[in-house]
Amino acid sequence: MSSFRIRPRFKQLIKAHHGDIEQKIRMALANEKQFVFKYLPGHIYIRIHPDGRHFWSPQLHLTFEQEAEYVVIRGLYGPNPSLWAVFFFGYVILGLLALFIGAWGFSLWSLGKDASMLWGIPVLGGLALLLYLASQAGQKLGAQQMFDIHHFYEQTVNGRVLVS
Repeated sequence: MSSFRIRPRFKQLIKAHHGDIEQKIRMALANEKQFVFKYLPGHIYIRIHPDGRHFWSPQLHLTFEQEAEYVVIRGLYGPNPSLWAVFFFGYVILGLLALFIGAWGFSLWSLGKDASMLWGIPVLGGLALLLYLASQAGQKLGAQQMFDIHHFYEQTVNGRVLVS
């Protein structure tokens, strides 16, 4: 599952009732010591047990929707939501700063004044690249745990699942 994706995901169709599939996954998780889970109707969050969890540990969020005789299962891998929020807001702040510097700098430039502040845009782009590389490094540190969660899910539903 090594890739340039920020939050890998999958979609799977299983011919069954969503309650049966949810119950099957919950029963398997109850017997599994490596993972902990949180259940809400239509949602299951699978996390690494606190004993094995670290800063970059991933989680799998499963959603279940019934469509005729099939269950649509959507899975989304990602870090702890608070870590995800830090990166998200980091990108937002860098984007807003680039927008502000660009508007102000190009205004000065159009007036014929010194617009050296526009050099801040490539600097912010570099910071955004560093933020992206940090997220990829963190994803690599959690790759084995993500593989473990994915392998557990595939064994539980008795099928291969391709992540996109």
